Amino acid sequence: EKSTDSSKTQESAMKKKQKKTKGDPKTGQEEEYHTCCGCRFPLLFALLQLALGTSITVLGFLMAGISSSLLVRDTPYWAGIIVCVVSLVGFVMLCISYQPDEKTCVQFTVKLMYFLLSAIGLVACVLAVAFAAHHYLQMTKFTCDTILKSCQCKLDTADPLSRTFVYQDAADCGSLTSMLNLYLLLQMVLNLITALVCLSACFVMWKHRYQVFYVGIRFYPLTATEGQQQKV
Repeated sequence: EKSTDSSKTQESAMKKKQKKTKGDPKTGQEEEYHTCCGCRFPLLFALLQLALGTSITVLGFLMAGISSSLLVRDTPYWAGIIVCVVSLVGFVMLCISYQPDEKTCVQFTVKLMYFLLSAIGLVACVLAVAFAAHHYLQMTKFTCDTILKSCQCKLDTADPLSRTFVYQDAADCGSLTSMLNLYLLLQMVLNLITALVCLSACFVMWKHRYQVFYVGIRFYPLTATEGQQQKV
């Protein structure tokens, strides 16, 4: 009788533990969250995207302040703004309680938005790198002269039909070309790093969607139940 009572108490204790683990979302979240360097998944990517996006935006507006004739494609603050929006969506995703298999519509919508916006940010940063590299290569071949508070540059001074690039509100061509070259190099480096971060975020989200991170945890209860059945 004592053995049967002890076995019943053990079974009841096991059932209570199982109910706690099933009913308590915190324990499920702790098991399901994918962490990197001790942080939850979107946190590192969102912080990097926010820092890089802010740097690109500030640098783009500084470039726009050098000369009023610079084109929008040459001052890629738009790429930085897109990346900042992506980081904000990543922070929103951190505030949503995790549910396995994306059972909530809000969780699925935010994850899909983060993936799509990261892909858009990747494309925007690649375009910004291409535009900055093209402009930088052109500036290495420029011959510039200051005319009426504007800097006029040509690719080939011997050719009268060569295109003339005019930078308004620039009294000193030397300082303008040196500053633009520095800013363009910084834009190329920052946008390239940001593109890699966005690509990594898309890749991790894709792996998370197809349960690469959680395969072991999901199959563990099945193996445990099979072992119990074999013992019985």
